[in-house]
Parts: sequence; structure tokens; C-alpha cells
Amino acid sequence: MSQDVEARPAFKRENQAIGDDNEGEGCFGFLLKIFSVILIFITFPISIWMCVRMVQEYQRAVIFRLGRVKKGNAVGPGLFFIIPCLDSIQVVDLRTVSFDVPPQEILTKDSVTVSVDAVVYYKVSNPMASVCMVTNAHHSTRLLASTTLRTILGTKALHELLADRERTSTEILQQLDEATDPWGIQVERVEVKDVRLPQQLQRAMAAEAEAAREARAKVIAAEGEQKASRALKEASLIISESPSALQLRYLQTLTQIAAERNSTIIFPLPIDMMSNFMNGKAAQPATSSQM
Repeated sequence: MSQDVEARPAFKRENQAIGDDNEGEGCFGFLLKIFSVILIFITFPISIWMCVRMVQEYQRAVIFRLGRVKKGNAVGPGLFFIIPCLDSIQVVDLRTVSFDVPPQEILTKDSVTVSVDAVVYYKVSNPMASVCMVTNAHHSTRLLASTTLRTILGTKALHELLADRERTSTEILQQLDEATDPWGIQVERVEVKDVRLPQQLQRAMAAEAEAAREARAKVIAAEGEQKASRALKEASLIISESPSALQLRYLQTLTQIAAERNSTIIFPLPIDMMSNFMNGKAAQPATSSQM
């Protein structure tokens, strides 16, 4: 930023020097000016159509007289006068221009190859600088946007590109605006549109995400089983304290089965009864063997 601040006064001093030089263009330039004015008066009113120019509200005109910038800033909007034989004009559009940065193959910080494209919005803030300081301001801005995109994204990891696009766009905007400021270009907005990954990497990331979801589902199911077992344990303790509660629960279950109009009736047997029955069967063969 300090270099840009120093460049602006330097450019202003250069314009002032140009204006001072235009005051003393020499005898040849002065004679040409006098001859052109006389020719304009001789051919009046036909010459008036060649002397009057007009620019739109969103345009400015930079006037060159004998190859030098005319003293003062760019003129417009509206009508202005020129000397046909001496002056040449270059019209600059001040409206915001947008363009797509071509997809760039970038190697990220974690060695992943991705294809990134962006869109840039900019406008001409200083018509004089955009004409005198760079050959083609629009083309130069497009090339600089491509190189800046590759430079900044090359320092980012893949997860930063995917999760924090706003911060990445802000960094590109700041660096691009600082670089184009001496050209009279103001970058207004930069947006990263798309980050395209290789198909193999997409499948690997999808498999990783699916495995992570399955792991979380198993953990949640296990926690649910743990809570359910604790609740069943507490319920069994409550039922064991009152034998009639088990009978009431049995009747409630039969009511639910009957409400569904099923022909099958499930008759539960207590586990204690079955264990006593199995113990009695096991005791009979033992006594017969002793006899």
C-alpha cells in the first residue's frame, strides 16, 4: 500500500508537468494551433461538427494534444470542444465490468489437484491512469486476476477452500485491488464460483463421509440400547416388588393383542416356573440311578 500511495502523487506530479509542458509547446505547436483555429473559422459552420464531441454520463474522454495529455482531468459527460487537427481523444467507460476467470488447475497446500474458477467485478476509477499507465487496463486486469487466483489458492488446504470461500475471496480481492490501483482500476468484488474435485477424490470423500455417518449411527444405537436396558432394569425391580403388577401387565398385553384382531394368542410363562420344571426333571434321573 505504501508503494501505491507514493505512486499516486508521482502520477499527479507527472500530469502537472505534462500540463506545464503543454503551455510551452514551442513555435511549431503554436503555429499549428493558430493555423487550425483559422481553418476552423474559414470552414465554419461545417467545421463545428468536427470540433464538438459528446460522451455519455458513464463515460469520460482523455484528450491528447500533439501527443501529450491535455492539461486537466478527463472531460465529460456532455459536450466538449476539440481542435480536429491537433487533438485526439480516447473514451473510457466507468461502468462496472464483470468477467469469469477461466478454470485454473491448482495444487493445494495438502497436495490435492483441484480446478477453481471465479468471477471478478471491477471498474475504472481513474480514467487518466487507465489510459497512460497501462497499455490495456481490462486485459491486464484479467491476466492479473488469473495469476492472483493461482497464487493465493496454492497456499490453502482443501478443507479451507471448501469450507471458507468468503475469506478466500476477501484475500484475493485485497491483493488484486492493491495491484491494479496504479492502473486506475478499482476491484469491487471477487467470488469463488466452483471448486471441482477429481472423480476419484469425490468417491473417496463420499465413502469417508458414509463411514462416518454409519459410525455415528452405531454409537447412537448403542447408547439407545444402554438407556433402554437401564429402563427395563428399573421396571423389573418395580414389578418384582408387587406380584400383582406382573398379572396386570399380562392382562394389558392380552388386551393389545385382542385389539389387533389376531387369531394367535401368546401365553407367556414365567422363567421361574420353567426353571423349577427343568430342575425337577433333572432330579428324577439322578434318584433312579442311585436305586
